[in-house]
Amino acid sequence: MDSDAVSAISRLKFRYLRALDTKSWEDFADTMIPEATATYSEYLQFESRDAFLAFMRNTLGPHVITEHRCDHPEIDIDGDAATGTWYLADTVLIPGHNMLLRGAAFYNDRYVLCEDGHWRIAHTGYERTYEVVLSLSDLPSLRLTASRWGVITGEPGSVPDIPAVVSNIEDTPGGPAEEEPDEAIG
Repeated sequence: MDSDAVSAISRLKFRYLRALDTKSWEDFADTMIPEATATYSEYLQFESRDAFLAFMRNTLGPHVITEHRCDHPEIDIDGDAATGTWYLADTVLIPGHNMLLRGAAFYNDRYVLCEDGHWRIAHTGYERTYEVVLSLSDLPSLRLTASRWGVITGEPGSVPDIPAVVSNIEDTPGGPAEEEPDEAIG
């Protein structure tokens, strides 16, 4: 096994996940070849990087907070091609729609070594092991106190007005400045 190639492919997958969660769309696009395909179910199939990227940009705006983590890679190298299976755990939080999604899946990727010497994704997709969706109303004590895009305000079930995003957590009622110290901590 080529440990340098395995390491490079692992870094590629981690970059893909970071770019997705930070909505760094140029970095995200650069992890894939232009002809890359993606399959997430019989309903979500993409025949090019541009189609996949357009879907992600349109679906995962700043009002959607995501966390994707992959581990337990099984990577096989065959010359300038490789395959990888990864275990995914993900969280999707959409405060404006009063929704929290948690899930797990197995990614099955194909990679190619490009002329510039970098590995890129030729195909990606996963099969869910489970997915649960919760209403934030069912979790009355849950509060979003920070996100990369600020605290998103709005009525449950409504899409928030992004310019109305609150960025100063300390001024938020019940924020860190108002917390009582824990007497048990010495």
